[in-house]
Amino acid sequence: MTKKLLLSGAIMAIVFLSQSLMAQTEVMAWGNMTGIRIDGLLVDFESSVRVVKSQWADVDFTGRERQRPRYTREGEKQIVKSKIQYIPFEQTVEDRGKGIVGVNLSFASDSTVKHEGVYYCFSFTDKHYAAGSVQIGGKRISLKTLTAMSAKVSGKTITVESPDRNIRFSFSSSVTAFMRREEKAYTLYISLFPENVVKEQKGILDFTINSSGKMDNAPATIEVDGANPGRLFAGFGGNFRLQNPANDPKVIDYCLENMRIAFGRVEMPWAMWQPTEDSDPLKDALEEGKVNPRADAAAKMAQRLAAKGMPVIVSAWFPPGWAMPAGPRPRMMGGVAAWKLEQTKTQQIYKSLGDYLVFLKRVYGVEAYAFSFNESDIGINVLHSPEEHAIFIKEFGAYLANRGLATKLLLGDNSDATTFDFIVPALNDPATHKYIAAVSFHSWRGCDDVTLQKWGGAATRLNVPILVGEGSTDAAAHTYPQIFAEPTFALYEINLYTRIAAICQPLSILQWQLTSDYSILWGDGIYGSTGALRPTQRFWNLKQFASTPVNAFSLSFKCDREEVSCAAFGNLSTSEYAVHLVNNAGVRPAVIKGLPSLKELKAYATNSSMSMKEIPASRNADGSISVELPPAGFVSVFVR
Repeated sequence: MTKKLLLSGAIMAIVFLSQSLMAQTEVMAWGNMTGIRIDGLLVDFESSVRVVKSQWADVDFTGRERQRPRYTREGEKQIVKSKIQYIPFEQTVEDRGKGIVGVNLSFASDSTVKHEGVYYCFSFTDKHYAAGSVQIGGKRISLKTLTAMSAKVSGKTITVESPDRNIRFSFSSSVTAFMRREEKAYTLYISLFPENVVKEQKGILDFTINSSGKMDNAPATIEVDGANPGRLFAGFGGNFRLQNPANDPKVIDYCLENMRIAFGRVEMPWAMWQPTEDSDPLKDALEEGKVNPRADAAAKMAQRLAAKGMPVIVSAWFPPGWAMPAGPRPRMMGGVAAWKLEQTKTQQIYKSLGDYLVFLKRVYGVEAYAFSFNESDIGINVLHSPEEHAIFIKEFGAYLANRGLATKLLLGDNSDATTFDFIVPALNDPATHKYIAAVSFHSWRGCDDVTLQKWGGAATRLNVPILVGEGSTDAAAHTYPQIFAEPTFALYEINLYTRIAAICQPLSILQWQLTSDYSILWGDGIYGSTGALRPTQRFWNLKQFASTPVNAFSLSFKCDREEVSCAAFGNLSTSEYAVHLVNNAGVRPAVIKGLPSLKELKAYATNSSMSMKEIPASRNADGSISVELPPAGFVSVFVR
């Protein structure tokens, strides 16, 4: 660790320490609050703005990638400006003390509409609220007896009580509200507009939330099974798609100098490598040294990663015009172009792609570990059907082999985990299998346990590794980049990675990105930020995770606290082990069993007030390890 990094870490710790004292409300960038943290305990609920059509025929609601919001923080205030259907709104959430939050929502209508209503809603899960009640004004509603919808009631206060949660909403003026039983939740609907709304009609909802909850500080016990190692974990990885010549180099340098990166993914700028069909870019490169500057820069990035011993994945985004059929281009995913390839030019396409991989090998000494079209399931930017994906793997895989390249194909490299069916035809076609380097998905959406198990099962069936080709949680976050500095964003991200590591046992998780795009650094102009270039909480989380021993195997484990996410690794040949723990609640002790008694025991913690800080850890008489988990934080225990 360099002195520069230590200094930057100290600066960031001070910044986030001051922020952590106030940043107790979890506010998503699209406006939904997901709860209030009190000493690490999350008093959970989810707010949303909803537009309900007549007779409840359709309900539209604010959510991730459903609007185009603007998110900013101003001291203790988190501000979201957005629009749902014909209702633009601005919401300000202000932390005012422990468990106390002020909310101001201003809204309007840009149309005259007849509907069921526009509502501000709070949803409460069965887990914590099924045995509770809601009091609106003078009317109390028992949630366990609610099967449909309660009557509408008016009042200035609404109280939600359960055995371990208490929430009181105090409104500046009387509101009309009702409860509705929904799937695995009870939802409070607060009326913003009645059935008939007139264009330019406006309103304000102003209220305070007072919350409290029963703290659970019971110890967590983690039992690691070191006798049955699973898949190899090469280490944490990163994407290095070059897009910003001014800011990318300093972020890349910082990450490569201060974090162990074990796997890399770069772009093949295909449209610039061979912009015209009759050109011969490989001949130009080999005989005359002429290469498109962007294609050359991407190749040099691959060389830099390979020089550090990393396997390198090469992925293509934009195809050249000659490789596409004539006619209009379809548009998908919020206006991002999705291009089909010209079926009559398959061999020319294979040669063009293969030439670049040969160029990469012969000029820069890099033989790509794998090739993929980025997110071809939805067309970012080459679009394949599931059947076309299987054909491409068979045909292009054979083509590369015939040219003497060891490069194979990624199965999937899907846009997210929910699109598993895209890989099924290739999975069921034995002719594809010998050309598959690894199964790959991107972790933007839908990473529930069942879905992750399906991806892990596909890798097991093929007996190949599984990769998370792009790791993170919110694909739209670059449009509201201040969210990257929020402790909530950092906590959600590292939670996801530990869950994926435990369930899928990937060879690597490749962060999107380790450049200035979705940057894990801040300052020096990154997304307009000021001050010195410095690591965020996300950087420290990833550095801590990346400190897993080299070439360790995933280890199975049991954890008796669902609030604690875990992943365990061990390199049995070098006797080095790591257990990563994400504590999603208040401070609690943890006991780790099953690791051998070796010479060195160290533990590190990262949260909004600590940046990979070494914390005490000790051996007990029975050989187990004791460590205290700080609130809403990430702890890594290393034994060697």
